[in-house]
Amino acid sequence: MTAEISTNIDVVPFSVDRTRRYVEAGLWRGRAIPAEFDTWVADHPNRRAVVGGDGALTYSDLAIRVRATAAGFAERGIGAGDRVVVQLPNTPSFVVVLFALLECGAVPVLTLPAHRAREIVHLAGLSEATAYVIADSDGGFDYRDLAREVVGSVPSVTTVFVDGDAAEFTALADVRAERRAFDRADSRDVAVLLVSGGTTGLPKLIPRTHDDYAYNARASAQVCALTADDVYLAVLPAAHNFPLACPGILGAFGVGASVVLTRDPSPDHTFGLIEQHGVTVTALVPSLTHLWCEATEWESADLSSLRLLQVGGAKLTPEVAKLVRPALGCTLQQVFGMAEGLLNYTRLDDPDDLVLTTQGRPLSELDEIRIVDETGDDVAIGEVGELLTRGPYTINGYYRAAEHNRTAITADGYYRSGDQVRMLATGHLIVTGRIKDVITRGGENVAADTLEDLLLTHPAVSRVAVVGIPDRDLGESVCAVIVTRTTEPTLAELRSFLVGLGCAANTLPDRLVTRPSLPMTAVGKIDKNALVAAVGSRS
Repeated sequence: MTAEISTNIDVVPFSVDRTRRYVEAGLWRGRAIPAEFDTWVADHPNRRAVVGGDGALTYSDLAIRVRATAAGFAERGIGAGDRVVVQLPNTPSFVVVLFALLECGAVPVLTLPAHRAREIVHLAGLSEATAYVIADSDGGFDYRDLAREVVGSVPSVTTVFVDGDAAEFTALADVRAERRAFDRADSRDVAVLLVSGGTTGLPKLIPRTHDDYAYNARASAQVCALTADDVYLAVLPAAHNFPLACPGILGAFGVGASVVLTRDPSPDHTFGLIEQHGVTVTALVPSLTHLWCEATEWESADLSSLRLLQVGGAKLTPEVAKLVRPALGCTLQQVFGMAEGLLNYTRLDDPDDLVLTTQGRPLSELDEIRIVDETGDDVAIGEVGELLTRGPYTINGYYRAAEHNRTAITADGYYRSGDQVRMLATGHLIVTGRIKDVITRGGENVAADTLEDLLLTHPAVSRVAVVGIPDRDLGESVCAVIVTRTTEPTLAELRSFLVGLGCAANTLPDRLVTRPSLPMTAVGKIDKNALVAAVGSRS
């Protein structure tokens, strides 16, 4: 049975047949996230739930703040089904606002601190948000100025809540009222709208239901062997799927663990937090992983409590993966997934060769995977193709994006990831690139990720991105943009080095650009669009 557009919330629901499968398998429990939250609080009332800023909240403390804030939102007109754009840094206020909005039946639109007017105006307009929640300022940026632009551009946004100095807006601290009872959302309703992490065009909204997102976090916690004794450090922006529910904040709360929130991911700050709070689990992107490993050479904090480092958001090279245990003294877990759904994890008992060289295998026994060629036919085990997926926590379409969904979702309900992968006989996936990361040079395809992996083995190369630059004769030329460790290699030296590794002549870089750093997107990935614009303009 194929899914049909739901006219009331503008999303594509799960089919009746798939819903039945997930319920019968016990994956979907039929409980909205606020009901789950009530259970977590009842089971762990006096345990520390959240640490951030200068204080900490127990589960009971957190529940009191959540329920008072939910009542305050309701008094100010926020009701069931209302979309509310949330743009807060990693502070306890983020957690309170998230659960308070869920409690009163609203749908949080979770945006990132790095988003600016272009993205926020688009997302607020697309979701027809009625309110916008911000910090007064963070990282030297005044979000109240952004709020003024949003209010002036999006008629549906009538209220702005500010954590801090509210100026002419409503102070979040004043949004408190006596606890009241709310009707629970249906577990198959949309719980949150996440923001797509693509680097092209304006972001899309990803509808995650209470059933699927609760399962997402719960199953992830099981794979990570998370218990009430764990302390999870949220380093990446908390509104991102990875630190929110993989297992992240939601997964930690589900087992009664503690969550430490930080706005500063630098090792000179986070290493002290790990020592102070006995952090056991955290999640990073590859660039931060590399930096943390290097920082152990000069930082003296005790990291012995750290048992598990998750790395995802972009492909981790084997060269950096090998540094983790010697430098940080913990187990590495590679995570490959998407806010749209499918998650792949290396398992804690996987042999080293799989942990170092693969991006894991699917989380759920009911995840369905296809790897297809350009014609849509399945490829053999070990061959490269595009990853298609459907399952108990993967969307059936983006929010209010019927036209895009016609190509993003296959006729039989598989999500087209755009990722190129190959599958091992063990079920583990190796990501070989994105379809858009294939550079077509003179009619031949050059896999940017493969070339990046090889360039990172050069002793002078610290960071690298390979991009295609429009070329009149070749169609695209291959440009390697590098950050160096010490001396700057020449293009000839790098080409000779790659030839020595067995690279074909048609895959070698045509240009070399050295930069002090690489631009990043809001979700911590290398912004290749920005690189192409910067490098191409100099050609």
